[in-house]
Amino acid sequence: MKANLVPAMRSLHNALTRAGITTVKVTSPHSLGILESSDPPSLARFRSEWDRDFLAPMLLFHRRTKSPFMVNPYPYFSWTPKTEPFSLFRPNPGTRDRVTGKNYTNVYDLLLDAVFSSMKRLGFGDVEIAVGEVGWPSRGGPGMTHCTVENALWHNLNVVRKAESGTGTPLMPGRKFETYIFALFNENLKPGLDDERNFGLFRPDLSSVYDIGIMRETQPGGSGVKPTPVPAAGKQWCVAKAEATDAALLANINWACTSGGVDCSPIQEGGECFNPNTARSRAAYVMNAYYQAKGHQDINCDFSNTGFVTASDPSYGTCKYSA
Repeated sequence: MKANLVPAMRSLHNALTRAGITTVKVTSPHSLGILESSDPPSLARFRSEWDRDFLAPMLLFHRRTKSPFMVNPYPYFSWTPKTEPFSLFRPNPGTRDRVTGKNYTNVYDLLLDAVFSSMKRLGFGDVEIAVGEVGWPSRGGPGMTHCTVENALWHNLNVVRKAESGTGTPLMPGRKFETYIFALFNENLKPGLDDERNFGLFRPDLSSVYDIGIMRETQPGGSGVKPTPVPAAGKQWCVAKAEATDAALLANINWACTSGGVDCSPIQEGGECFNPNTARSRAAYVMNAYYQAKGHQDINCDFSNTGFVTASDPSYGTCKYSA
């Protein structure tokens, strides 16, 4: 079957071309089982039994037809209790690639860059990458405490933001990736573990499990969990909880200023919010900046349960918090 895939893709492309259809691209999704290694991402490579005999001809096809190489990078499958923030786009110090010095604050970027490095190693770094599947289950079996609606919502919300932002990854800055969330519906009849049945945005009865803001209209009668909007009357700000540790707040600063897209110049030396030079003060500024920029929803002030929304303006002196 593997030997027939690329010829089949060529046949489909030729049939589309003969029919005058040029906007439909032919590709095939791959699990990341095609990688021999992924960490550090700069040294990643395809498995030896896949690279030159199978993937190189496919990548050549993609280059010639200007179609994307499609992969399924699931942070969920590399989850451990210790790496949960790294898997879920939550604030964390990140991990540094010892070769390039690039810092990664989420598994998703690391996996995409591992694919890119593997392609580049074969001479196909110019071929576009598309994400065929990525998701997180909202429910799991006994002991699967990471399979929750909150985690699924937060993970997929950040995947959508990544797809829309065009920020790219550390090795592919500025690149956009066509992305498909897995899945539209829970698969209640699917055999196996409970988590495998609960990747959907919707239940089989069409009710919503949760809303990440990608549907044009809310489904009537839906009972899903949605990001909580801020009331129209009155301004609100995001600040750090009193019990939040300095280590957690420093991780918030690092994440917001690198992956979160926040302008952190006001908390740099000489900036209007540099003093007092404490983790709590600087974290409060960037947490609020992120909350305001991403759309006044409580989940955007969560920061791994270290932030909360307040109606009291935290501005002081020349340091003004946006609202």
